[in-house]
Amino acid sequence: MSDKPRSILGRLFHLLWALVSGFLKLIVIVVVIAGLALTWLALRGGHGVSVENNEPLVVAPSGQLVDQVDEDPGTRFLQNVNGQPPSQSSVHDIVEAFELAKNDPRIPFAVLKLDGLTGAGLPQLEEIVAAMKDFQKSGKKIIAWSPSYDQSFYYAAAQADEVVMDPMGSVSIEGFSLYTNYFKDALDKLGVDVHVFRVGEYKSAVEPYTRNDMSPDARAANVAWLGDLWTEYGKGIGEGRKLAPTATNDYVNGFVQGMKNYQGDAAAYAKASGLVTSVETLDQFRQRIGAKVGMDDDIGSFRQIHYLDYLTAVGGEAEKQRKAAAKGTVAVVFVQGEIVDGPGDVGQAGGDTITDLLDQARRDDDVSAVVLRVNSPGGSVWASEQIRRAVDRLKTDGKPVVVSMSTLAASGGYWVSMDADQIFAHDTTITGSIGIFGMIPTIDRGLAKLGIHTDGVGTTALAGAFAMDRPLSPEVGEILQAQIDKGYRDFIGGVSKARDIPVEKVNEIARGRVWSGERAKQLGLIDQIGGLPQAEDAAAKLAGLGPKDYDVEPMSPKRDFATEVLSRFSSEISLAWVPSGVRAWLQASSAQSELTHMLSSFNDPQGMYARCFCTPEQDSRRH
Repeated sequence: MSDKPRSILGRLFHLLWALVSGFLKLIVIVVVIAGLALTWLALRGGHGVSVENNEPLVVAPSGQLVDQVDEDPGTRFLQNVNGQPPSQSSVHDIVEAFELAKNDPRIPFAVLKLDGLTGAGLPQLEEIVAAMKDFQKSGKKIIAWSPSYDQSFYYAAAQADEVVMDPMGSVSIEGFSLYTNYFKDALDKLGVDVHVFRVGEYKSAVEPYTRNDMSPDARAANVAWLGDLWTEYGKGIGEGRKLAPTATNDYVNGFVQGMKNYQGDAAAYAKASGLVTSVETLDQFRQRIGAKVGMDDDIGSFRQIHYLDYLTAVGGEAEKQRKAAAKGTVAVVFVQGEIVDGPGDVGQAGGDTITDLLDQARRDDDVSAVVLRVNSPGGSVWASEQIRRAVDRLKTDGKPVVVSMSTLAASGGYWVSMDADQIFAHDTTITGSIGIFGMIPTIDRGLAKLGIHTDGVGTTALAGAFAMDRPLSPEVGEILQAQIDKGYRDFIGGVSKARDIPVEKVNEIARGRVWSGERAKQLGLIDQIGGLPQAEDAAAKLAGLGPKDYDVEPMSPKRDFATEVLSRFSSEISLAWVPSGVRAWLQASSAQSELTHMLSSFNDPQGMYARCFCTPEQDSRRH
């Protein structure tokens, strides 16, 4: 046999062996991860957490505060294995811990420690505050400690009986703001033309690409809803600390003089202003609490039980009792994150996924009513419409649907909500923004500056008309604007029908304008001010159930083990609809962080988006 055939056979054998060994390695990796996961689950389920007498409840959430934990399962698994705090904490878990502990004689009081949180919406904190006040009504105190207090988390801490801070700490309150970068001059220099199609002078999501500053209309609208939120924030702080409603404003406005008076001691200024009860180091705080309940030498602190361990110890039995006493079930379906077409990735509200969950609830005879919990800035119009239709099917089948708006339920977030039997929101919920936009950039002028020109032929006037390297023709612009106009008419027409408001009136309060929950109620866009518990009670009542006659079942997508553990390793951002040139241009505009985050939601089959860029900054850190 010649050397050539041997060489070919050798290469084939080498290739085959490489494929086999690679496959074997993959199997080993999966088996190892599965083994670790099963071991972890066994240990987690069998560690026998128990609650001892005179043991305070420590509520110390970490990461982002969310309505439903929705993160990469692989990351969550590794965090638990490595002993790292979770990157997300559930509002429901915190509320339930306070609810169960208020009548538990083994829990003398609660300790609140919020410095592990990285983000939270004011309405989410309001729900925790409501649970805190209910806990306090049982005669039990809450003591808060933190090295420092950021503006958003201080809202909850201020409701404690004692607010304790490290001597080197500060209460960092500055007010709410909404600032962004504007790129028009830069785009002009690059020769990029941004073609905008929208309805409503307040639909300002595209302004950063068409202006160098905030438009007067957007400025007026933003000042209004930011002012509403700031007023409610100040009122809450005043009530919690038993101060005047203006105390927060006085604290901010007097900060410069306060720093002078107290020689730069921010903790002393906060205490003098009444925002802090006492100033103690963590060790001093531990010793003081330990004098009441005893010390635990194993952890070097006072005896305590973490709220998640407490739920593990008592939550299961409480759930069994609720289910046994229940005459019906209220299912809760979460619309959390940007609304996208298809199943969606972790952190997104996939239109197909949410629709399937609502249809499951509709077919389930044990489900009496549904609460749709919305915390979304919107996104794909097509996906939003699929969710709205699923809500309508539930109502047609005789199952009530109540919407509970969380931090943000605007644009597409309002689209999915409008057909519900009732809509609840917090007075600080950001809602409205009823409008639609489309945006197409073209770079033919920029290419011409480099000496690059585009020419060719097509079989129709529309062939190649959407290419980024060609100027957008007036005819294409008319087509796109007509589609946007039609989408807007559908939106306000749907609101008019669902909310029983004349379409002319809807148009006046729509046009892309953002409203606080308080203003939205006055305008008829929502029905009641209240949180998730109130929405659940309302849904049960519509289904003929009393407040003690129903169980709550949160619904989430079902995934197999491999998907749960390995989903992040194979996930990719899908931008199939958007032309590659548009994707590249959008990705290059990473300075606009919110738009960068929205990249994966550019998959609406019609190219239409109902999306609101309206998240206020609540502290000195830019998010």
